[in-house]
Order: sequence, then C-alpha cells, then structure tokens
Amino acid sequence: MPRIRFLPDEKSVDAAPGITILDAARNGGVDHECTCGGNGCCTTCRLLIVEGLRFCGNRTPDEEKVLGPLCPDPSIRLACQTTVSGDVTVRRLVIDEEDNRLVNALFAGATPISGVSEREVAILFADIRDFTPFSESINSYDVLHVLNRYFHRMARVIERHGGYVDNYMGDGLLALFGVEDSTDAAIRSVRAGRAMLEEIERFQPYLEMMYKRRFRIGIGIHYGRAVIGVLGACNRQRKTAIGDAVNLASRIEGANKHFKTSFLISEDLLRKVDRFVKARPLAPLELKGKSSRYTLYEVLDVR
Repeated sequence: MPRIRFLPDEKSVDAAPGITILDAARNGGVDHECTCGGNGCCTTCRLLIVEGLRFCGNRTPDEEKVLGPLCPDPSIRLACQTTVSGDVTVRRLVIDEEDNRLVNALFAGATPISGVSEREVAILFADIRDFTPFSESINSYDVLHVLNRYFHRMARVIERHGGYVDNYMGDGLLALFGVEDSTDAAIRSVRAGRAMLEEIERFQPYLEMMYKRRFRIGIGIHYGRAVIGVLGACNRQRKTAIGDAVNLASRIEGANKHFKTSFLISEDLLRKVDRFVKARPLAPLELKGKSSRYTLYEVLDVR
C-alpha cells in the first residue's frame, strides 16, 4: 500500500487504492485544511509534491480549472483531487487558519482612499534582509506564499496604527501615515514600526517549522512633505506619495545595512516624537543620491 509522508507534520499515513491524499490525511489524523469540503472548488488543500510526482495521477478537470491559471507547475496539486499509486512526500502549503484567511482574501480588492494634496506625512519603508538566499532555497510558489503571509501580517499592524500600505516592491513595502488623518501620525508610524518588529518575531516559528530558516527586516521612517496623488491608468490606479521625502525614507531604511540595525528614523521625525521615543544617534552618513550627510537615529524603545 502506498505511503504518504506529510511535511511539515513529519507524519506518514497509508493510502488505500483510489482514495485521495486529502482522505488519506484525514484517515491518518493529519489535520488538512479544505474549506470547500473536498470538492475541488478552492485552493486551501494545496500541496507541493516533494518526492514521487510520477506516482500521482493526472490533474482532474476540476483541479485544472482551479490551479491551471495560477500554478502551471505540475508539482502543485490539490489534495482533494490527487490519488497516488506509490510512495510520495508532500508538503502542505496551507497549514492553519491564518493561511486559510489569506488564501480566501488574496484577491479581494481594497477600497481606495479619497483626497489629493501636498501634506506632511510619515513615510515608512520596510525590507526583508538577505531574502534572496532564502528565496533561492525554496519553491517559487512558496516564495509567493511566504511573502503574502508576511505582507498580510505587516499590513494588519500598519492599519492597526492608522496607516496604510501604499505599495509592495519585491520583498519590501511602503506605508504612509497621516494622509487622511494627520493626528499623531508621526508617533503612530514609530509605534507601528516597533510592532512590526515584534510581529516578525511571532512569525519566526512558522518559518522555522516550514523552511528551517528565519529572516529579519529593516525599517526606516521619515517625516516630511510629499505630494499625495493618484498614479496609474485605467483600473490600475492607486493613491501614492511622491517627492524627495519618499526617496529619503527609502535611503534611511537602506542605511540599516550600513549600521547593522533594524529600525532607523530621521532627525525630522525624532523632533516630532522625542517625548515618546528613546533613540540613539548614529554617526552622520552620506546617503545614496544625497549631497548632504544625515544623522540618523536607532529606535531603542517606544511608549
């Protein structure tokens, strides 16, 4: 009888002839996600065939309809539709309720915000440190899934502090505070940055369990004037910020690599929040694309 080894569970179960991987998992006590009840209508039972793809039957019409446009890679399968004729090793890609919510909400649209103006805002950049080696060590579909899960967590933190994610750039993001409500935008952005670092620590057990790896992030925030306007064409428009303040915030985040820090802010921002923030001044640094040297501050504590 074929054996199915499930990762990250490290549990093996027998698969009777003709039954699906999902049914074998349930019979063997593996808690496999499946929102649609095993009818091939969702992707929450998605898995990666790590070993033994030749022992898996062809995709069913329902499976091809759901996965075909998104995952042409034949090693990505739906557990509820796949049967096996020999020993296989699979890795579940949706392992808990957070993954489930993310898959269901991934393509949901966001409500655009209103108003266009030039104003003072807090601009936060965040970037995953040394993500390239991490991404090269895992399947490309897993890279997208990890990034979406990471972005989902970070966006919730940012929104909880009254900001919104303006843009995603590879493994980085840009968030704005004070576009719609300028009240306490500066300190809200710093508190969001601190909460993001705390959230990434809560994310580490998932990364270690699934991929035996961890990653760190760098955060940089600046407070300054930016032009807030709608950018894009047709149905791909979004409200964004442009101007030197945005470029400076990006350079501040990048300076974390030079100083081997995780959280830096500008002097302009510190002036707004110095009553609430404990920060350490660093040696003046000439930032890329800037003619002047800037004194940046490492955030040590926030209240």
